[in-house]
Amino acid sequence: MAYRYLWTPLELGPVTTRNRLVFSAHLTNYARDGRPTDQHAAYYAARAAGGAGLIITEEHSTHPTDWPYEKLIHGFHRDVIPGYRKITDAVHRHRTPIFAQINHNGGQASSMFSRLPVWAPSAVADPLFREVPKAIDRAEIEEIVAGYALVAEHCAEGGFDGIELQCSHSSIVRGFLSPATNRRTDEYGGSLENRTRLLTQIVAAVRHVIGNRLALGVRLCGDELIEGGTTIDDAVEIAKIVEATGHVDYINTSIGVATASLFMIEASMHIPPGYAMFIPSAFRKAVDLPVVGVGRFKDPLQAERALAEGHCDLVGIVRGQIADADFAAKARAGATDEIRLCLSCNQECVGRMGLNRWLGCIENPRTGRESEGVGTVSITARPKQVMVVGAGPAGLQAAIAAARNGHRVTVYEKEPQAGGQVRLAASVPNRAEFGDMIRNQLAECRRLGVTIEHGIGVWPGLVAEKAPDHVIVATGAEAQRPWWVPGDASNVLDVREVLSGSAEQGPDTGDTVVVVDEIGFHHATSVAELLADRGCRVEIVTPGMVVGQDLGITLDMENWWMRAGAKGIVQSTDLVPMGLAGSELTLLHHPTGTNQTRQLDWLVLAVPANPVEWLYHDLVAAGVSVERVGDCVAPRRAHAAIVEGERAGAAV
Repeated sequence: MAYRYLWTPLELGPVTTRNRLVFSAHLTNYARDGRPTDQHAAYYAARAAGGAGLIITEEHSTHPTDWPYEKLIHGFHRDVIPGYRKITDAVHRHRTPIFAQINHNGGQASSMFSRLPVWAPSAVADPLFREVPKAIDRAEIEEIVAGYALVAEHCAEGGFDGIELQCSHSSIVRGFLSPATNRRTDEYGGSLENRTRLLTQIVAAVRHVIGNRLALGVRLCGDELIEGGTTIDDAVEIAKIVEATGHVDYINTSIGVATASLFMIEASMHIPPGYAMFIPSAFRKAVDLPVVGVGRFKDPLQAERALAEGHCDLVGIVRGQIADADFAAKARAGATDEIRLCLSCNQECVGRMGLNRWLGCIENPRTGRESEGVGTVSITARPKQVMVVGAGPAGLQAAIAAARNGHRVTVYEKEPQAGGQVRLAASVPNRAEFGDMIRNQLAECRRLGVTIEHGIGVWPGLVAEKAPDHVIVATGAEAQRPWWVPGDASNVLDVREVLSGSAEQGPDTGDTVVVVDEIGFHHATSVAELLADRGCRVEIVTPGMVVGQDLGITLDMENWWMRAGAKGIVQSTDLVPMGLAGSELTLLHHPTGTNQTRQLDWLVLAVPANPVEWLYHDLVAAGVSVERVGDCVAPRRAHAAIVEGERAGAAV
């Protein structure tokens, strides 16, 4: 085996993990009516089958006052227990232990769903929810402690092997631990010893309920990254207090506060892997309990290094196992190159959570659909010859799905490289990891025997010559100029022309460039950074209320603002382009109805594209068996291309 430490068993109280890879707790939005579902069971079971050493479920609420988002598991109701049993039975079939994380979110919540006051240590409004909570009294503190014990009892009855107390990034316990949110003057406030009192009481109560049958862990925040909050020095002392209780079997770690510095908890590709490793490293030096390290581990080599260097005893890998449920099994088999690496794009995991949708994955259409059988192999008895036109994400996924079921697949791509728009997006240095999507797909195509022909444009005559049984058209989309740009304007470029360098001339050092953002995602911001790095003076204008408005969903907004400020990129909002005359751009400020102008050397367009659909329509007219997928249906983002490619390929 290539990894010395990853495959070493470890004892966590009464539980022994078969390896050091943890599928740590994270939200899924799979719950219905406060109860776990078959979707949960299939999702966790897939990661158990894929070799995870330990699975920790998403949080289970411990009290009716805690309902910060709609699809939360209400662990305080006994009717969750049958669902718990389905989950634990499904995971135990693969000899994998599974722990339940239990929590009360405290003041990091709203009364929108519960219609009850939000409870917290002090009346300090959370910066996201902006609701002033009720400072709980001693009787309510006792109620909180009892709620944790009750849910732990339900989890034990439901077959879980352990309990994890979420006291880190979104928790009433975190609220008590932090000087920023705990302003009490009684025995639960002031000194560190007082601020940890609720935590130690909960630990004692839960241990009393579960006895020595189940493992017990505590997840702590090492640095809240907020003014006046918990620092690493505070966190180390808290970890010592936790260990001193004698009731805890391990410590898990976290960084940031979910409603203030979430972009550092579920970090995107702009944050380096292992960025939070200083936290478990500090804990491990201070306590003898096993410590779990987290922080955007992308591959098993990074996890192995963290273990080998003594930073932690287990490694939490969430998005890596969301992207590939067989992450651990492939690593153990020495098939590291076959792992579908996470992109840390946050589009379909974190992003869907923010939109109140269930968790998925931009590059794995099976994630979240395990209970539906999506992505399963169904070898056909009558293989067909399938022609796929276009080697972008949609075409490659269609090829993978068709070849997986036993069909003979050939992909034709007019460009010398595969990848389509994803390849261009990844050409920006701080978006390079996005290119792993295509790397992953190409590796899967090679494994399945898919043939890819480059430098070949497809037209109806070629289709007739090759005579495939079925054609899947994935010809993408092309740039188009909006109505307000003159057809003969020579100082106008589309984003993809700048990124590819295909234009004969383009912006250079000292040029004034205006980028029009009508898409609201990475298109405009990426090209703006690229041009600013070249020495251009760059301004982004958008009709929206904020530049790159969807960057907030993927937790890229905060770091974009930091980089834009450092590079001198100007951001101007509420401006609708109305016309370009030579070097003068006219903009309508729609809140006031007044016009503004900009003098520019170059205008760069991040505007909606036009589907390339002529081949599909010609083949339909010719009576060919044909389907189309991706941007040639309607220009959207990569997740739609993957989902459609999977459907079309699997349906052949």
